[in-house]
Amino acid sequence: MNNRASWVVGRLLAAGVLAATSLWASAQQAVEIDGVKFEPTTQVGGTALVLNGAGLRTKAIFKVYAAGLYVPQKSGDAAALLAQKGARRVSITMLRNVDAETFAGALYDGLRDNHTEAQFAALKPQIEALNANLKAVGEAKKGAVILFEFVPGSGTRMTEGGQPRGTVIPGEEFFTAVLRIWIGDKPVDSSLKKGLLGG
Repeated sequence: MNNRASWVVGRLLAAGVLAATSLWASAQQAVEIDGVKFEPTTQVGGTALVLNGAGLRTKAIFKVYAAGLYVPQKSGDAAALLAQKGARRVSITMLRNVDAETFAGALYDGLRDNHTEAQFAALKPQIEALNANLKAVGEAKKGAVILFEFVPGSGTRMTEGGQPRGTVIPGEEFFTAVLRIWIGDKPVDSSLKKGLLGG
C-alpha cells in the first residue's frame, strides 16, 4: 500500500471512530423536557438502566408533568418494552399541582382503558394498593419527582421526593400493567407515548 492509500485508509478509520464516538456520546446525553432533565442512565435495585425516552403529559392546554422511561434495553417498540423483564422505572416531575384524587383517577382510567374487564378485575387488589400509595403522597405539587419502579424480588414501589410512599406492590406483571398507562394501546397521552418510545 502506497503512502497516499495509507493516508486515505487512516482518514477513513479516524472518521469512523469519530462517528461512532459521536453516536455513543449522543446516546449518553441527558434529555431535557420543559426544563426537566432526565439523565441518560440510572440504577434501580442495583441494576443499570438506560433512558428509553421522555415526553410531556398535557391535558387540554395545561402541561401536567414530564416523564421519562428507564429500561434495561432501549427499544422504539411498545410491545418489546412491555415484554421486558427486570428492573424498570417511570420518572415523573410535576409541572403543576395535582391533587391525589385527580392523579389517582387518571392512573385508574389508564389501567382500565388498557385491559379487558377480566384483566382489570384480576388487578383490583394491586390497583387499590396503588390508590392508597397515591393518597399517601397527597397533593402532587409542582416540582415534585414521583418514581414508579419495579424492583426484582420485591415489587412495584413508589417514591416521592426520594421517600417511599405507601407499600411495595408484589408481582412483576402489575408493573407492566402500570406501564401500559403510558405506552399501551390506549395511552393517556399519545404524544407522551411517542416521547417515551424515543420518538
